[in-house]
Formats: sequence, C-alpha cells, structure tokens
Amino acid sequence: MCATPVSSPLNHSDPVTAPIAEPIVLRWRGTEPYPISFDAMRAFTAQRDANTPDEIWLVEHPGVFTLGQAGKPEHLLIANSGIPLVQIDRGGQITYHGPGQVVAYLLLDLRRRKLMVRELVTLIEQAVIETLAAYNLAGERKDGAPGIYVPDDAPGESAAHRGAKVAALGLKIRNGCSYHGVSLNVSMDLSPFLAINPCGYAGLETVDMATLGARATWREAAQTLAARLEANLAAHAAALAAKDSETVQAAAQATARSTPQAETLQAAEAAVADPAAEAAAVDPAARAV
Repeated sequence: MCATPVSSPLNHSDPVTAPIAEPIVLRWRGTEPYPISFDAMRAFTAQRDANTPDEIWLVEHPGVFTLGQAGKPEHLLIANSGIPLVQIDRGGQITYHGPGQVVAYLLLDLRRRKLMVRELVTLIEQAVIETLAAYNLAGERKDGAPGIYVPDDAPGESAAHRGAKVAALGLKIRNGCSYHGVSLNVSMDLSPFLAINPCGYAGLETVDMATLGARATWREAAQTLAARLEANLAAHAAALAAKDSETVQAAAQATARSTPQAETLQAAEAAVADPAAEAAAVDPAARAV
C-alpha cells in the first residue's frame, strides 16, 4: 500500500443519491493470510449493489510482500528472503505486511458518498495523522508520495527517524467502489523492509510507532485508527449534506423573490384580456361600478 490509487476519476455530477452518513460495518478479521483477505475484498466488491453497506476491515497479516500493478520486481532486493511475494491489483510498488502492523481495508461506495479518490486519500492520511497524535506522535504527508512520514522537525525519540515512513496507502477503485486501504506500523519486526525498496524508494527508512516512542497494543492502535476513519467519513457526509441544504434554501429564497413578479405579470396579462379588469386595475372607482 504505497502509491496513488488506480482509478478513473469520479464525477460529482453523476446522478447519485444523497451522501450517506449511517454507521459503517466494522469487521475485526484478526490474523489472516494475505491471499484470503485479497480474494475476500475482490469478491465483496464484485457482489455488492447500491444498497450494500460500506465496511472497514481490520486485519493483521503473517509476513508477506505485495507488489502493485505497475510494481517492478527489481525493488525486491533479496530474492530468497523466505517471505512470499504476492502480485496484486492496487496501485504502486512493493511493500511489506506483517505481525504488529494494523491493516485497514476500506470497502466504500464512493459514488454513493459523493467522494472523489483524492478526497478519500486525504481523509485516510488525516485519520493516520490523528491516530499518531493520540499517542503524542507527529506525522505528515509528502507531495506525490502517499502515506504518512515522520516530520523533519519531529522532537524526542522521533528526531532520529525524521523522514521515515510509518504508514503506507494504496487503493483500487472498481465500478465506483474502493478496496485495499492503509497499513500502520505499530510494533513489528522492521527487518523485512530492508529486503525491499519500500514503495519503490531506495534507502527509505521505515519505522513503527514503538520505535518512535509510543506504547500501544495492536488492538488499541487499530481501534483508534478505525474510529478516526469513521469520524472523517461521517464529517465528509455531514459537510455535503449541509452544502446541499444551503443550496435548497437558496433556491427556495430565489423562488420566493420571483413570486411577486410572476403574480404582477399574470395580473397584467389578465387585464389586457379583459378591458373591464384593466380599468379596475387602473381606476379603483371602476371596481365600485
């Protein structure tokens, strides 16, 4: 999970229902081999319809390297590492998943949510930044390199790892729906990252929250990340709903302002059609006659 998502742009002008804000189904799938999760995500996305609730899956994988659609095999530096390599359909290059890493898969209907891909990436990255902040850690984005990194001015134990990557992100969009997601390194064996160019960047350091000084269990970090993802998705839906409400109110006010003009025009047309009515409209005395 380490590259710009692969997708055709979504058009907000497409005829869709109003954005939804109902709770997302949260599934704790526990420790699960990567191929099982991968097949399950694709099957879920292929079978869902306009009424299928969105879901977030929280998973911990046994050690595995995953290579994106355009991934280059040469970014695997040690061919016989003993860790399996799986070719997958997300964007980006190679990354590693393993014990001690929270993986959150986002199975969302973006059209129904009126959510553009770039907006979703920003929302996910913000959720990771907020999760790190909950444990007094700083994180930042980097232009052109999706994921979250240790800031250049990070203090404390993080200072020795400035510029290192702590979370990776990659998505796949099919028929307006997303799958794959984000991986956050909590407390893990980081040595497998030395066997690859993480996300295609030679020499990029990869760290976990424990290395940066946070003392969080896998489940605590997963729970915090899921809560921030849900909150940010709900906030996006609420903002769109408020915007739609303002649009409706503005249209109603415009209609109200135009109503007197329409009534005046209708009265004038009636007066032209009926001379007596025209005289009554002009001369109040004519009404008595």
